[in-house]
Amino acid sequence: METDTVDLFDRPGPIFPTNPAPSLHMSQPSSSSPVEAQGPENVFLFIPNLIGYTRVLLWLLSLFYLNTDPLLAMGYYGASCLMDALDGHAARLYNQSSRFGAVLDMVTDRSSTAALIVYLATVYPTYTVVFQVLIALDLSSHYMQMYASLTSGRTSHKTMSPSTPWIMRMYYTDRMVLFGVCLANEAFFMALYLMSAGVVYWLALVVAMVSGPICLFKQVVNVIQLVEASQTLASMDLESRAKGKERAE
Repeated sequence: METDTVDLFDRPGPIFPTNPAPSLHMSQPSSSSPVEAQGPENVFLFIPNLIGYTRVLLWLLSLFYLNTDPLLAMGYYGASCLMDALDGHAARLYNQSSRFGAVLDMVTDRSSTAALIVYLATVYPTYTVVFQVLIALDLSSHYMQMYASLTSGRTSHKTMSPSTPWIMRMYYTDRMVLFGVCLANEAFFMALYLMSAGVVYWLALVVAMVSGPICLFKQVVNVIQLVEASQTLASMDLESRAKGKERAE
């Protein structure tokens, strides 16, 4: 579930800070800063990243119980999704933003959703192609968006220009919209799973009917995101080729 994640490039510089070079001039010893006194930080032990590891563990546990205990499986899966709202807040609260944490969050989101959809394709074989397209669209659109952001120098894949379609600006700039859409998207797939297992069928059906249109909206955003990222990369290619021709002349 993609919520208020940390910017991929919001903290330039090395992940593990290096010690400053010693001064060539003799000086009186000074008190060390708290960071120097504690030594280099360990990004892998940042609090938001620990939350990310917990999400991965819960997601893996949900896969283990998919065939044996539907409610427990969805309990673990739902907890993993809800915890996605915590890592970004923890990163800001403790000043522990990191590139690793941002990528860990995105990879966990994409992997967990894809794994559940793969299972749905086995219990709803008639719609296998639909589920395959959903996985491909989710992975490709987010990768293209992230890569376009990286190569264009933007600080985050959520940074939207005024020319960006309004639907994407609303989706990425309003945290409540982003969280609500992603939560409903996951709820739809979870409801389909519970319906296939015959567990709380009528409740799952109601959830699917309510969250279904929002899930469809999420796919529309993914398509627009894919097109916008493709156009950005193509424009950069044309600009690069034009500069190359100018240098050749």
